[in-house]
Amino acid sequence: MRIVYLLIAVLITSCASVKQEDITYIKGDYTASAEEPKLNIFKPKDSLNPHDVLIFVHGGNWNSGNKETYSVVGRNFARKDYVAVVPGYTLSPYVNYDGMTREIAEAIRWTHENIANYGGKPDRIFLMGHSAGGHLVALAAMSPDYLNNPDYIKGIILDDAAGLDMYEYLQENPPTSEDYYDVTWTKNEDEWKKASPFYYLDEKTPPILMFLGTKTYPSLYYYNDLFYQKLKEYQPEADLIILNKNHTSMVTQFFSPLSPRFGEIKEFTEDID
Repeated sequence: MRIVYLLIAVLITSCASVKQEDITYIKGDYTASAEEPKLNIFKPKDSLNPHDVLIFVHGGNWNSGNKETYSVVGRNFARKDYVAVVPGYTLSPYVNYDGMTREIAEAIRWTHENIANYGGKPDRIFLMGHSAGGHLVALAAMSPDYLNNPDYIKGIILDDAAGLDMYEYLQENPPTSEDYYDVTWTKNEDEWKKASPFYYLDEKTPPILMFLGTKTYPSLYYYNDLFYQKLKEYQPEADLIILNKNHTSMVTQFFSPLSPRFGEIKEFTEDID
C-alpha cells in the first residue's frame, strides 16, 4: 500500500507547473465594479516546446465564483502539457450576460495575442467552461457579436454547461430579482435569444466535447440533451460523455490530476488539426 501511495505522489508532483497570476487582460478603463477582473496562467515547467492552450472559465450562476478556486484545475491541465489560462470576470449584478461574455471574449483575444510569451500556441486555443462558464465560452465563440468564429479556436469543452437555451427556459421561468436574473438576462425576450448558444449552432461551430452529469439539475440535463441533438446535425461524431455525478462534482473531478477526464480531453484536442 505504501508503494501505491508513493506512486501516486510521484504522479502528482513529477510534472510541476509555473503560475503567473493577476494579469490584466481588459483594454481601456474598467469601471463595472470595484475590482477589475484579471487572469492566471499555468504552464508546464521545464518544457522547451510550445503547448496547446486551454482557457478554463468557472461557473457560479453568473453571480458568484472566482478564478482562485480553480487554480488547482489550471495546475492539473498544465501537468497534462497544456498552457492553462483561468480568467476572472465581472459578475451580476454589476454586468449582465453580455458584459460577462464581452470580458471572456477579451480574455480569449488577449490569450491569442500574448500566449506565445508563456509557451502556448496562439493558433491552438481550446475553450472550456463549467456551468455558467460553459455558457460564456460557448456564446463568446459562437455568436457573431463577440469573436465570430476565429480560426484559432480549435474546440470547445462544455462541462455540465448551463444557459444553453435561455430563450426557452426564461419563457417558462421569467427572470426575477432572485439570483439577479432580472439583471443578468434582462426582461427582453430578444436578449434571451441572443444569449443562447443553441441558436448559433451551425457548420462553422468549432468541434465540441460535452460532459453531463446524471445527477445534475433536471433543466440543465434537458437543455444539454437538446443542444447535443442539434449539435450532431453539424458534428455527427461529437461526443457527449454522461457521468454518474451531480453538478458540483462535475467540476471538482478536475481537482484530481488522476481524473480520466483529462485523458478524454487530451484525445479530443489531439484529434483536431
